[in-house]
Amino acid sequence: MVTIRLARHGGKKKPFYHVTVAERSAKRDGRFIERVGFYNPVARGQEEELRIDLTRVDYWLSTGAQPSDRVSQLVARWRKMQAQQALGDASGDDEPAADPDPASDLESTADAKPAADAEPAADAEPAADAEPAAGVEPAADAESSTEPA
Repeated sequence: MVTIRLARHGGKKKPFYHVTVAERSAKRDGRFIERVGFYNPVARGQEEELRIDLTRVDYWLSTGAQPSDRVSQLVARWRKMQAQQALGDASGDDEPAADPDPASDLESTADAKPAADAEPAADAEPAADAEPAAGVEPAADAESSTEPA
């Protein structure tokens, strides 16, 4: 009989588990048929704690493989995480709205190129001599802002 279970790897006091498909008679960390993911219970910061290939797990479950209790919990957690990510991506709240008129971006980049090619004067202030950025209106009293106070 085939089981989906955890195989322990990692060092002393630093466990790391591979989610494996193996024969029930094989040793815990021994021979396996396929690795379908991993579980890192001591993940810190940006480290990934869990990743499971759900298509392969579903395939093995359809062939009659029996998941261990812990693997069943991990697969359920991974499915929930994937569903939340799908909802987050679909809502689009996390990303800024796209510019409805992409032609305006092309015009602003065309205006900005001559300013980038111009060489700044060595002894002048760069803010006073530089052309205004694309899409930014020059101040009405720009002369008074450059005078010393």
